[in-house]
Order: sequence, then structure tokens, then C-alpha cells
Amino acid sequence: MDDGKRCSVRFLVFGASMRAGSMNDKLASLAAVTVEEKGGAVERATMSDFECPPYDQDVEVTKGLPAGAQALHDKLQSVDGFIIASPEYNASMPGVLKNTIDWVSRFRPQPFNGKQALLMSASPSMSGGKVGLWALRVPLEHLGARIYPDMFALAQAHQAFDSSGRIADPKLQKWFESTIDCFIDLVEASKHYPGLKKQWVEFLGERPDAETTRVELGETAAV
Repeated sequence: MDDGKRCSVRFLVFGASMRAGSMNDKLASLAAVTVEEKGGAVERATMSDFECPPYDQDVEVTKGLPAGAQALHDKLQSVDGFIIASPEYNASMPGVLKNTIDWVSRFRPQPFNGKQALLMSASPSMSGGKVGLWALRVPLEHLGARIYPDMFALAQAHQAFDSSGRIADPKLQKWFESTIDCFIDLVEASKHYPGLKKQWVEFLGERPDAETTRVELGETAAV
């Protein structure tokens, strides 16, 4: 903004590991602190807040959508963007995260559509878990989320944090902060740009059959 102040932007931040004190939960906590330092507001959560039973359409029909899916849906509805710190399991995303995404996608309208997202990972490996992030992009982008190009992957994360919870390497910490700063700028622009419109067609290019067609329109209102 011209006066150096941000417009109001709010983010959901959570780690996708179920383990208490996981490296990715630490990274999510650091992301939440950094967002607040950069002028954004944070809705902090954990993966356990969104845990769901295995997706089963019979269960959906007879019992409805589970509480964990409802919780993620509601939080996504209340924010302008989201940040996930996800571990890498066997070169992919955690099954519990994919399962929750599948449940949440059943809402009408589904809340990932049009949301800006930043993906990050922490791993003991030298790749930092980035392979898993590429897998995570696929369902989120299919659902209409706008995934930020620069994914942050913290390598050798088991020894990367200092006693205060920040990244011990000053250059990596600076890169982390600047990535979040740029992401907040993008979310702010997407929220407050008055002419922004979008359309999401789940099976774009396929026959417009009533059984499969889902089309959702969106518009960002002027502030």
C-alpha cells in the first residue's frame, strides 16, 4: 500500500502432521508468527482439528459430512488464504491430509476454490520434503486453489531450528520471511483488486454432463 500499511488479510495456518511437536508443526508456528509480524492476522490450527474417518460416500449420504471436514470448511470460509506445512510420506502427502481434502471437497460450494495458498514442508532429508509438496499441489489446484509458485522446503529440519523456534541459518530465515511477505502481498492484492473474477469448472473440456458438471463462479468485491 502507498502508506506502507497492509489492508486486512487473514490466514489459516496449520501443520499436516498428527504428531505433537512435529517439525512441520514447528514450521507452521514459525509461519504464523511471521505472518503476524508482517501485518497479517492468523487463525492457527492443527491437523488433529480436521481429522476425518476414511472417505466413504455411503457414510456421507447416511451421516453427512464429519466434524473435522466441517471445521476446515468453516476456517477456510473465514480467511483470505491458507498456509500448510506438510510432511512428505513416501514421496507424497500424508494420507490423513488427502482424506480431509476429499471430504471438504464435497461441500457445495467447496471452499478451496479461489483461495490463495502457500505450501511448505520440513524434513530431515536434503530435499526438505518438496516432492510431497508437488503431490499436494495436484488436488488443491484441481479444486481451484491458487497455489503460490515458491514452495518452501526446509532440509535437515531436525537440526534447522534454534532454541527460539526460528531457523538457525540467518540466510534461510531471511528467505523464509521474504517468501511469506511476498505471499501476503499477493493475497492482499487478490482480495482488494476490484475487478478480479474467476470461474472454476471441475472437468473443464469434458462433455457437460449433468452427473459430473460442477461450475462455480466467483468475484472479489471492491473495498
